Amino acid sequence: MTEVRSAEPVTEPETAEAGPPPGRRVSVGVRAAGAGAALLPAVGLVIALAVWWLVARLELIHPAALPPPGDVLTAFVDKPALMLEHTGDTTLEILIGFALSMVAGILLGLALASSRLVERMFTPLLVAVNAVPKITLGPLLVVALGWGQTPILTMVFLLCFFPIVLSTATGLTTTPADLAELVRSWNASRWQAFRKVRLPAALPQIFVGLKVGMPLAAIGAVIGEFQAGEGGLGYVIQQYAGVGDTATAWAAIMLVALVSILLYSALVVIERFALPWVRETTSSR
Repeated sequence: MTEVRSAEPVTEPETAEAGPPPGRRVSVGVRAAGAGAALLPAVGLVIALAVWWLVARLELIHPAALPPPGDVLTAFVDKPALMLEHTGDTTLEILIGFALSMVAGILLGLALASSRLVERMFTPLLVAVNAVPKITLGPLLVVALGWGQTPILTMVFLLCFFPIVLSTATGLTTTPADLAELVRSWNASRWQAFRKVRLPAALPQIFVGLKVGMPLAAIGAVIGEFQAGEGGLGYVIQQYAGVGDTATAWAAIMLVALVSILLYSALVVIERFALPWVRETTSSR
C-alpha cells in the first residue's frame, strides 16, 4: 500500500525591492555633493549679507563706519573701471609676492629638514622674525626701499614666508615610519628616498602651509599699499576712507575678500589635481 504524501505548499521566493544600481547611487551622491558644495557657500553669503543689512538698518554701527550693502554695491557700480584696475594691481602683487615666498620658503624648509645644525641655527631667528608685527615694518620698508611695488612685495613675502617654511620642514621630517623602513630595506640612495617617499609624503603638509599663506598674501598686499602704494585696493581703501566715502572703501574691502577667496579656491583645485591619492587614502568627515 503506497503512502499518499500531501503536497507541500509552494511558496514564491521573496523579492527584494528594486532599487537603483550601485553605479547610479554613486553618481547621484556625487551630483548631490557637488550641488551642496556650490549651494552652501551661497547660503552662507546670503546670511552674512542679511546680518550686515540688519546691523546697518538698526544702526547698531554708525553708517559712516558701516554703510548698508546697497550703498556699497552702488559705489562699485559707479566706479567699475577704477575698481577693476586697482583689483588687477593688488592681484598681481599677491601672486608675485606669494610665488617668491613659496620658492624661498620651500627651499629653506628643505634646508631645515635636511640638517639638524641648520635647523638649530635658524629656527629661533625665524620665530623671532615671525613674532614681529609686520605693520610696524611698513614705514621702515618705505625708508629702505622707497615707494612702489618693492616694499609691498616685501610685506607680502614676510607674511607668507613663515607658514610655508614651517609646513615644508614639518612634512619632510614626519615621514611615516613604515615608508622610511621600506626605503631602508631597498637600500635606496638619499636622493631616491627623497624623490620617491619623503617629498610625496610631505606634499599634503606643504599645501597646508600654502593655503595658510595665500590669505596672508592678500593681507600683506593691502598693508603694503597702505604704507607705500600708488595704486591697488589698499590705496583705494585709504584714500576714500580718508575723505569720508566709506561705501567705496568697503567696496574695495569686499573686492580684497573676493580675490582672496578665488585665489584660495584655485590653490585647493591645484592640490586636488596634483595629489589625487590624498582623498582616497584619508578619511573624510
